[in-house]
Amino acid sequence: MKMKKILAAGVLCCMGVNLLCACGKQQMSASDKVHVGVACYNQNDTFISELITSFREQLNGYEREDLETRVLIRDAAGSQRTQNDQVEELINAGCNVLCVNLVDRTNTSEIIDLARENDIPIIFFNREPVAEDLRQWDKFYYVGAYTKQPGVMQGEMAADLIRENSQIDRNKDGKIQYVVLEGEPGHQDAIVRTESAVDTLKNNGIELEKLSYGIANWNRAQAQNRMEQMIGQYKNKIELVLANNDDMALGAIDAYKKLGYTEANFPVFFGIDGTDVGLKAVMDSELAGTVYNDKEGQAGAMAKLAVALVSGEGMEDIEFEDDKYIYMSYFKITSDNVSSYVNEEK
Repeated sequence: MKMKKILAAGVLCCMGVNLLCACGKQQMSASDKVHVGVACYNQNDTFISELITSFREQLNGYEREDLETRVLIRDAAGSQRTQNDQVEELINAGCNVLCVNLVDRTNTSEIIDLARENDIPIIFFNREPVAEDLRQWDKFYYVGAYTKQPGVMQGEMAADLIRENSQIDRNKDGKIQYVVLEGEPGHQDAIVRTESAVDTLKNNGIELEKLSYGIANWNRAQAQNRMEQMIGQYKNKIELVLANNDDMALGAIDAYKKLGYTEANFPVFFGIDGTDVGLKAVMDSELAGTVYNDKEGQAGAMAKLAVALVSGEGMEDIEFEDDKYIYMSYFKITSDNVSSYVNEEK
């Protein structure tokens, strides 16, 4: 009997050891599952939609026998309250890393608290949080592009074209009458893109006269509406349209087409982002130029960082600025080089 008790105790002990080992393996496997929750400000934004598509594709490229990847996407449709709730939902769904495209870059406290309480790292992207917020925890990062660069490049392209083509100054008064289509009121990127584009034109010796501006919230239909209003006021006086993104530049073109203007009476249009429709418009000579926002580069950096944060491997291979930031450069796109970018897209 005593021997049976000893044997039974031994069996139970072995079972306990096996159970502990199984639990250990289960915990270890968490680092082999990269479950990413993506929270975006508005998926109707063409550039954001294309960036997220590229991110999903590039993250899938990391999938292998010992590494599982999954992406859950939530669209806040412009509401920070909704985005806060969606971040909590993504955490509860088992996401172990978050990619957050903020609705309001100055209102991050609730998302930050949720991430720290649940020990979930965040990769903020496209809309850069306030620096003090990003420093609140060592598991917060930002992936995006240099804020001032696209406006400078847009201004340089416009200045080059104006110097090359005297017909842009249709009334021959030595000044370029222009309007601006801006993204959002008070939005950092919108303000900087506009200011740097205009300052660059002036620094290149182009004399300007600002006729008007319209807030169109990065949206093509809203830009068309704003542009129709400005055309109604200024008729043929507008010689240059500077738009903070491609969708708004294309909305401006839509307005001229809807009002029956011929291309000979169009001003010149410049966009930013190099979206698929923007590149096509440059190919078709509707946009004079755009500035390519490297969505593939940003998506690749986000995917690489997400895998490293979860697996614990590869962080040493990632180049950060100030230990927190990954920035991609923009590229000028005109009719001279657009075909190579369209081919790369395909």
